[in-house]
Amino acid sequence: MQAWQPANELVAVYDAAGAVTGVAARGEVYARSLWHGSAGVLLRSGDGERVYVHRRSPEKLVMAGLHDCWAGGVVGPGETPQQTAVRELAEELGVTGIPLHPLFALAWDQGPGGLRCHLFAYEAHWDGPVVHQPSEITSGGWMDLAELRTRLADPGWPFVPDGRALIERWFAEQG
Repeated sequence: MQAWQPANELVAVYDAAGAVTGVAARGEVYARSLWHGSAGVLLRSGDGERVYVHRRSPEKLVMAGLHDCWAGGVVGPGETPQQTAVRELAEELGVTGIPLHPLFALAWDQGPGGLRCHLFAYEAHWDGPVVHQPSEITSGGWMDLAELRTRLADPGWPFVPDGRALIERWFAEQG
């Protein structure tokens, strides 16, 4: 039996306006800089004062080894962004059965030859256990919002650029 190859995983392809237009292999989407969708969940503590920040596995196809505060991934064929968010929260952090609250969507374009993605943001509150999927996450823990802001202000802190765009928008909306 052949091992699962992330580059061969099928994902939904979008147009620049945010409409689903087809399906392609993840590797092709990244190589050809095709628009695609990604859903992420900002996991907050029950009191809302902390967020769960994790480090991506060095084996990830993109943004390997960087920090992130969004549990998420690409929208699969036939999936809604909310279905993706539920699936990814369960896969990456082992968190299931909690309500997700939609926040906003953001078109994110790294520029010529880079990633182009419609990012769908959700949040959830949780004080239970977090269990990492080792193939996706190497470490993680709860971080106060003030500390996250401070770390994000440091350009040397290795944080995913799409997650940075999302959390900066989230902070701006929080006031």
